[in-house]
Amino acid sequence: MRVDINLASQPYEDARLFWLRWGGGLAALGVLTLLLLIITVNGWIGARKDRHLIGQYEAQSAARDKEQADAQALLNLPQNSSTRDRSQFLNDLFQRKSFSWTKAFENLEQVMPPRLHVVSIHPELGPDNELEIKLIVAGDSREHALDLVSKMEASQHFHDTYIEEESTSQGNGSAGDTVQFHITALYVPEIGNSTPGGAQ
Repeated sequence: MRVDINLASQPYEDARLFWLRWGGGLAALGVLTLLLLIITVNGWIGARKDRHLIGQYEAQSAARDKEQADAQALLNLPQNSSTRDRSQFLNDLFQRKSFSWTKAFENLEQVMPPRLHVVSIHPELGPDNELEIKLIVAGDSREHALDLVSKMEASQHFHDTYIEEESTSQGNGSAGDTVQFHITALYVPEIGNSTPGGAQ
């Protein structure tokens, strides 16, 4: 008995080669999927821990804000007004006495560009009880003032430095000043090295 096989209608397929080619790819894809799943689960666990920590910090911050608000409300009572005013006065006094003219001029000298000089300097307490310096400088070039602002910002003793006002003239006396700048900056004294007393 003879059986005829028509290879044209039923072509030969090598199943072993097919599974070698595609089986390896499927296995690699499965490993990659498992790895991504593990990373996703770990990230979710980590995010859950972070949310828990953030919740704790927010609760602590809210508790401190409430304590501060309660203390402020207590100080704002009419019978405590003298204590509040005395406390504010002493805090302002301590802040002012922490300013050292000698150290301030030394720190300014380190950042002062050539052909620019100080006309006046005035320290005062800012709204957040930070020591603010209002500085008037004069010179013959606007670029020198911009250089001073840049150097003050790079210094560890000044920050939030900006030019509040500027004016120009044809010349001022023998100094030859043609520009004048009002500069405001927050001053950070050297801790432990500032000499108390504002008249230095």
